[in-house]
Amino acid sequence: MTTVNTMLGPVNVEDLGFTLMHEHIRESSAGVPQVFPDLFDHESDVVRCSDALNKAASNGVGTIVDVTTMDLGRDIKLMIDVANKVNMNIIPATGLWLDIPRAIANGCTVDQLAKSFVREIEQGIEGTNVKAGVIKVATDVQHIVEGKLVEHNELVLRAASRASITTGVPISTHTSSTAKIGNYQVAIFEDEGLNMDKVCIGHSNDTDDIGYLSGIVDKGCILGMDHFPGGRQGSLNWEQRVNVIKQLIDLGMADKITVSHDFGGWRPVLPELENTRDTNNPDGYSFVSLNVIPRLLELGASQEDIDLITIENPRKFFDIS
Repeated sequence: MTTVNTMLGPVNVEDLGFTLMHEHIRESSAGVPQVFPDLFDHESDVVRCSDALNKAASNGVGTIVDVTTMDLGRDIKLMIDVANKVNMNIIPATGLWLDIPRAIANGCTVDQLAKSFVREIEQGIEGTNVKAGVIKVATDVQHIVEGKLVEHNELVLRAASRASITTGVPISTHTSSTAKIGNYQVAIFEDEGLNMDKVCIGHSNDTDDIGYLSGIVDKGCILGMDHFPGGRQGSLNWEQRVNVIKQLIDLGMADKITVSHDFGGWRPVLPELENTRDTNNPDGYSFVSLNVIPRLLELGASQEDIDLITIENPRKFFDIS
């Protein structure tokens, strides 16, 4: 039996069910929840987050992968309280996002950082018994200078690769797919000898470049079609994003697709910003269930395709047997 680490302990991968592969319960910045807790209303956030997740559970979601890392303000105490109030699994992450602390970027070796990731997987996060079930990394356009990765981003990618090889725990990434950033990540992962079936290249549905997406799949990676509904600042709207998924299905790639929203992230922000986010996606963690899946079926995707994308592909991703 293969299990995956969740907030409440190991869970058999066969029991994950419909899985959203790239979500957040709450975001901020490194250390902010611990040092400035007065910026948050813990009890209110627990209620809001658990209510939103339970709504998703009522719409068929069995698991979310919370890819909030320490530099995204991961609050393990909040996550524990939410996990105890929801009817689903929550898989927590180790790794680093875009706001890499200077002390790590300038003062850490690859193996030292990999060891820290492994510790959060095998021993626990921030002194708790909660163990990470996925490794999150991020690369964006600012990390590419004269066609090469900047040193501190390469550091994180290599450390994540070595932690994944040591533990079997898979890697989920943040990218800019419009700039084809996934290719840079793949090059490092290949150089480290990583099993590419255990890599999910995130935010891949920000582009409709089938050539780029097919190239990622040809390397063995999973495509994280995890920005729904989209449509902000001239980006692809949700119907266009669904059309891209259907094109990939028609090309025989249903076994390399996962879906999600990159939703959540309640943080201390101006109410009007919070309202804008909710207006853009009033269905929250349920948007995929209520809109994307029905639309795929309307376009001719089979129920087998849907089950692959939402259940079987995540299960295989987390199966380290």
